[in-house]
Formats: sequence, structure tokens, C-alpha cells
Amino acid sequence: MAKGPQNPFGENPYNYSPQWQPGAPPLPASQDQGDSTGGVIPYKNMPALLAYYLGLFSLLPCLGLFLAIPAFVLGIMGLKKRKQNPVVKGSVHAWIGIVMGGLMTLVWGIAWILFIVGLVADTNR
Repeated sequence: MAKGPQNPFGENPYNYSPQWQPGAPPLPASQDQGDSTGGVIPYKNMPALLAYYLGLFSLLPCLGLFLAIPAFVLGIMGLKKRKQNPVVKGSVHAWIGIVMGGLMTLVWGIAWILFIVGLVADTNR
């Protein structure tokens, strides 16, 4: 008696072998393993993430200088953390923090110096 055409993939036509079955305990998470959001939002590399946000918010007047310096320092820390553990993402966020922090430190530092020089020059008139 003929059974019909044989499936070349065996019993599973999609050639998919699930690692977890319903009702089974959850699989343990590995600390060395990346995840789907790690490359977009590097939540495992907090210094890089903070450097990114501080670097962006350093564009704000009056607060810029006080946010730019920590953005620069945290960006360097984020790159070091990425170098120690390559699974942890966030090098782009760290570089944005370094560039924005360094640039805004110069811009707002010069702006504050010019502001103070202008005040002194105005009072000496």
C-alpha cells in the first residue's frame, strides 16, 4: 500500500527544531549572549547610553557645558566597556557622546568666556 509522496525533510516540513516546548521551563539566559535590542538601544552598556543622551542634551543653552563634560567622560567609559565585552553593544552611542561632549565643551566654554569678557568690558566703561 503506497503512502503518497515522501517528505524530504522528515516529519517536520519546515526543517525547524524548536528549542523550547510549551509547558517546559524557560531556557536560561546567557550573560554572554546578545539580544535583538542590544544593537539599537545598548541597555547593557549604560555609560554609552548616558553619554549619548547627555551629548544630545548638551545642545541646550546654559546646561550644555555641564552636560557635555560628563558625556565626553562617559563616552570613553562606554568604549572601554565595549572593548572588554564585545557582546555588549553601544560603540556608536559612545562615539556620539564623545564627539558631542567634546565639541559642545569647546562651544559652550568659548561662549561662557566671551560672556564673562563682555560683562567685564561692560562694567569697565
